[in-house]
Amino acid sequence: MELELIKYVVERFAENKEAVEYKVEEKDNAVEVTVLLDPADMGKVIGKQGKIAKALRTLVSAATPKGAKRYFVEIKEKA
Repeated sequence: MELELIKYVVERFAENKEAVEYKVEEKDNAVEVTVLLDPADMGKVIGKQGKIAKALRTLVSAATPKGAKRYFVEIKEKA
């Protein structure tokens, strides 16, 4: 469910939605989601002073049930 939430929020701000990639890596009690964006979309998705990125992380944290794996969201530019 958390991954769908991440995709929903990112795709609302990204203009080049087809270029967005998601890499999911599960570790012991955590799930790392790396969002790879087109360079032109970086500012739109991160927001001024990182406000959108911070809000996205807060939403994911609030949506994760107690006792479930924690989700960590990282936003990177495609190489």
